[in-house]
Amino acid sequence: MSHRYLLRLRSTVLLCGAVVAALASSPSLSGAQPSLVILVRHGEKQPAPLDDPSLSEAGVARAKALDAALAHSTPSTIVVSTRKRTVETAAVVQARTGVAPTVIALDGQHVRTVAAAVMQAKGVVLVVGHSNTISAIVNALAGTKLPDICDASYATMFVVTPAVGGSAAQVVQSSYGAPDAVGAASCGGMVPK
Repeated sequence: MSHRYLLRLRSTVLLCGAVVAALASSPSLSGAQPSLVILVRHGEKQPAPLDDPSLSEAGVARAKALDAALAHSTPSTIVVSTRKRTVETAAVVQARTGVAPTVIALDGQHVRTVAAAVMQAKGVVLVVGHSNTISAIVNALAGTKLPDICDASYATMFVVTPAVGGSAAQVVQSSYGAPDAVGAASCGGMVPK
């Protein structure tokens, strides 16, 4: 790993740890439901089968990087879709924390159902979704208008602090794990779904 990559990973881990620690120790926010929501796309996937592939070697490494980024927090709730790649991405965090994921069907109501489940949870919530669902879930939680994540992008992490007591929700976009390939954020000519 390059020195620049390790510094970037360390900065992301420290940022997430500091946000989680500050929220957990704040008496005014300790009753918030939830206090913090971390949303990521699943890790890199195998090329086959097309309908429900498992994680590739790079995806397994990204799942481990997700757990490292969340090392100073214990999600009270983990939300995944019915696809293997989301379940496998969350599995490392699940193994460390013992929190069994809530599996939500990937159907026409997926975004709405996930957002409702998140808002009923307490504490820190981890959501592992897809390139065409994660931004929509952030939008539902925070009132933003983010576009879908590009198909070649896997390193994006959103940290959402839900609205509390009349204050607006806050969204931080960061990254974790290995950096995306050059040009991944431009979608390489694809139109995100």
